[in-house]
Amino acid sequence: MLQKQLLIIGYVWPEPNSSAAGSRMMQLINLFLSKNFKITYASPAKTTDYTEDLTKLGVDVANIQANDSSVDQFLEALQPTHVLFDRFMMEEQFGWRVAEVIPEAIRILDTEDLHFFRRARQQAYKSKQSFKTSFLFTAEAKREIASIYRCDLSLIISQAELNLLKTQFKIDKRLLLYLPFLVDYKRLKERDLPLFQDRKDFVSIGNFLHPPNYDQVLYLKEDIWPLIKAELPQAKLHVYGAYTSQKVEQLHQASEGFLIHGRAKHAINTIKHAKVLLAPLRFGAGLKGKFIDSMRAGTPAVTTTIGAEGLCGDLPWCGEIANEAKGFAEQAVKLYQNEKRWHKTQFNGFKLLEERFRLQKFKPTVFKRLQKIEIELHKHRQANFVGQMLMHHSLQSTKYMSRWIELKSQT
Repeated sequence: MLQKQLLIIGYVWPEPNSSAAGSRMMQLINLFLSKNFKITYASPAKTTDYTEDLTKLGVDVANIQANDSSVDQFLEALQPTHVLFDRFMMEEQFGWRVAEVIPEAIRILDTEDLHFFRRARQQAYKSKQSFKTSFLFTAEAKREIASIYRCDLSLIISQAELNLLKTQFKIDKRLLLYLPFLVDYKRLKERDLPLFQDRKDFVSIGNFLHPPNYDQVLYLKEDIWPLIKAELPQAKLHVYGAYTSQKVEQLHQASEGFLIHGRAKHAINTIKHAKVLLAPLRFGAGLKGKFIDSMRAGTPAVTTTIGAEGLCGDLPWCGEIANEAKGFAEQAVKLYQNEKRWHKTQFNGFKLLEERFRLQKFKPTVFKRLQKIEIELHKHRQANFVGQMLMHHSLQSTKYMSRWIELKSQT
């Protein structure tokens, strides 16, 4: 039996210590490696000092260019059996080439989160309005949903997003697969965590290239931390995040115990020394990787309804939830001081990881679904006429726009 080959076309090169998106990508890479796939990771992006060295895992790497026919030769030579697009923008740019050069390859989209859903919530927040369904119907939504239709399978990280796609947009469930963050159950058992009495202070964490993370820190600084500090004058808030900018660094105020540290070398080791994680997210979508890290670190979290979305199912939250500054501060202080409640919510976090994010639970489902698509590819695509139609128009419009850009760049 021939070895299956997966080509991942990445929006960026994975940085698992910088963002949840980087961690998610590494989880997917390890998932396919565990089934003996030969993997090539290709991206038009530039690497950074924090890019994961994929070659250590046996993954081949390649630089590809947008709007360049050299990608056709690359695909022709590689002949992958499966292609995974990292976010809809990569499917838009390269999907038509994959469909034309290697039409029998299974096309998979990892949405990361639904970008149009996050932007819709951001619009509602900025305009100081309650979220309305009308905010969803944007050009970006049309692009992202078109990408989902053009692929054979889309990996959806949050059940809330899965429900939105099924109910609001009526997307066939055969095109969608719920696949949250994945945590190895064996590693969950290997806990070496500080006790309640050995921890101190609060922590907040998040990549500052992601707008909701900057907003949460600003909200903490201006509205929430002064209330917490008034009740716990000795406490400090340690803020971590990759890609800090000047507007973030200027929030540092040592006299107020509000400390901007920048990038955390290892998120879980950083979080586990704090007593409580604070994440007052006011907009966003998908699942928030900071909470997976906080649960693994045994650190209860205070967040908003949006922050906790998609994580709990029917299980209790691993901390407290509040949507207004005063209530948020009160819950943070209560959790910080109440050892019994702290232990209870820490246990809730361990339970959530075991019940809802265990790698061993989801792995069989992924490959069972892929095997079904592989066997019935023609039938699967015939049943998705909207996808066929969108691919037809993509080949006509995107293809010729790309060709025009390529020719123009040569003149």
